[in-house]
Amino acid sequence: MPTTTPRWALVVLVASLVLVWRAETTQDVAAAQAPKPIVMTRVYTGPDGLSHAEQIEMTLDGNNTEMMKATGVQFSRRAPGPVSDWHVGPRRQFVITLSGRGELVMGDGTKVAVGPGHINLIEDTTGKGHTTRNVGPDDRIVVTIPLADRGATR
Repeated sequence: MPTTTPRWALVVLVASLVLVWRAETTQDVAAAQAPKPIVMTRVYTGPDGLSHAEQIEMTLDGNNTEMMKATGVQFSRRAPGPVSDWHVGPRRQFVITLSGRGELVMGDGTKVAVGPGHINLIEDTTGKGHTTRNVGPDDRIVVTIPLADRGATR
């Protein structure tokens, strides 16, 4: 009389593999559906008087950040060209690249590539500052949003 134990063992093994595969697939789908964080590059003056850059994930309440007070908005076209002289931000402001490409170089030597959708929070209003170079064949289109408050972001 044939035994059914090997068949049951095979069924249990296949069922276990299917359950593990489904659990991994569910995790992959959940990770793919999770919204990507909104990240900005904060450009700030360190205690050494040099500009530095750090990536900051914006804090969201649901799908939105907290409301920030701005004093205006300006759109500008910046042609590709040579590197600008060292400069600081004229005020605390967001500079968001809409199209084109550029590169900022911090006083500490860090390079930050910017392209469409890149958000910079410019807070290096003192010290050596940074340089900016608009690169590529196309003009860089940016929106600049001066911020009303002078408080820290963190």
